[in-house]
Amino acid sequence: MELKNIVPWGRSFEEYKEIFSLTEMDLKKSILGCGDGPASFNAELSAQGGKVVSIDPCYIFTAAQLRSRIAEVYDEIMPQTRLNEEKYIWESIPSVDALGKIRMSAMEKFLSDYEKGKEEGRYIEASLPAVNFQENQFELALCSHYLFLYSEHVSLEEHIKSLVELCRVAKEIRVYPLLALNGDISPHLSMVMSELKSLNISVSLVGTKYQFQKGATQMLVVKSV
Repeated sequence: MELKNIVPWGRSFEEYKEIFSLTEMDLKKSILGCGDGPASFNAELSAQGGKVVSIDPCYIFTAAQLRSRIAEVYDEIMPQTRLNEEKYIWESIPSVDALGKIRMSAMEKFLSDYEKGKEEGRYIEASLPAVNFQENQFELALCSHYLFLYSEHVSLEEHIKSLVELCRVAKEIRVYPLLALNGDISPHLSMVMSELKSLNISVSLVGTKYQFQKGATQMLVVKSV
């Protein structure tokens, strides 16, 4: 992996709570965050005494390297967002400028926690579909803005393998969004759900309160039966 190829863009703890409909009971569970990147969920939940491990291939880099890349990505993403404002719902996040502040605040919290978190084993360089954890090590796994979103780059087979692997290490998996980058429902979704059902794995589509990208109103909930 090269630093220039990653697009670190982190969401906040409050966004994670809304995206995944996380209750106070959920936040007390042992949680695996998949593809967390520079989100502040781990930093903020850990500060509250929560148990969370985040995995992402970008954790091979240092805090200084990630900070530099975040600054570059910010300057790329913000103009693109302004050009595509109509694709988003500007309510909980009222404007493009507000979005920038929220994202940078979240990523700054991540960066402040990153080196300490790596030492504590909370940020682990790893990527789906294979993760080096024990069976049922986690009660809940969250996958934010990776599976389904990057359907053009991640094959159907990799989606299935990733979710089967997550079923091995976690009792419940929640995945959001279910839209591909073009804003349409991922072409993999129905086939992934069918394949998991055939493996006696429970799958369901559950509405989420989070509203930002138009049409991204559901998460996939997966449980081993």
